[in-house]
Amino acid sequence: MAKAGKTRAEGTGGRSAGRARESAARRGLARRILAAAGRVAAGAAALVLGLVLLFAVVNPPVTHTIWAEWRRLGAVERQWVPGDAIAPVMFRAVVAAEDANFCRHWGFDMGAIRTAIAEGAERGASTISQQTVKNVFLWQGRSWFRKALEALLTPLVEAVWTKRRILVVYLNVAEFGEGIFGVEAAARHYYGIPAAELTPTQAARLAVVLPNPRARNPTALNQTLRRRAARIADGAETIRADGRAACFE
Repeated sequence: MAKAGKTRAEGTGGRSAGRARESAARRGLARRILAAAGRVAAGAAALVLGLVLLFAVVNPPVTHTIWAEWRRLGAVERQWVPGDAIAPVMFRAVVAAEDANFCRHWGFDMGAIRTAIAEGAERGASTISQQTVKNVFLWQGRSWFRKALEALLTPLVEAVWTKRRILVVYLNVAEFGEGIFGVEAAARHYYGIPAAELTPTQAARLAVVLPNPRARNPTALNQTLRRRAARIADGAETIRADGRAACFE
């Protein structure tokens, strides 16, 4: 009987030791997974920071949207131009249309966000800075994950890029029609002129298509959108006069 009891104790002890080893192995595996995830996250953060720093002076070669449209359509219209080759009124028009307080915020227009919440989020509150981050570094869509990444990257871009650089990049990657990217391609496609020669009316009409570029044509706007474009032209002149264009002119 004593021998049998000893055997059972040894068996129980062996099982306990086995469970302890399994538990230790699981903890070790968990630590290795967490360490690997940490390295991946750190690498991704370093890559993004490097791209933000790089694109402060180097033009982004392509964006996810441009690449996706190129694959879908087989070709896209696009020609990058420096800020000096874009009519100043185009800068003012897009700010008047999309983000009138562009020079006064750090990436997020809190007043517009509060208004959007009060109105049930029926109107957009994204700034030009946020849209630039989305266009250059992320993808289209309304997922919370993308919005979270956008919220993290926008202050970084605001801290590293100048306001004018943000606008120059935005105007060169924004979609102005199906397969038409950038203000230079848009000006030549719709008006047969370079972006440097856009008039206030033409600039305002290009700006009015930005919220829905695949459904709007600046040369064939309906009456409602023509009135909207006229208000944008007036707004562009207003922000020039009251100093809200000072950060990019």
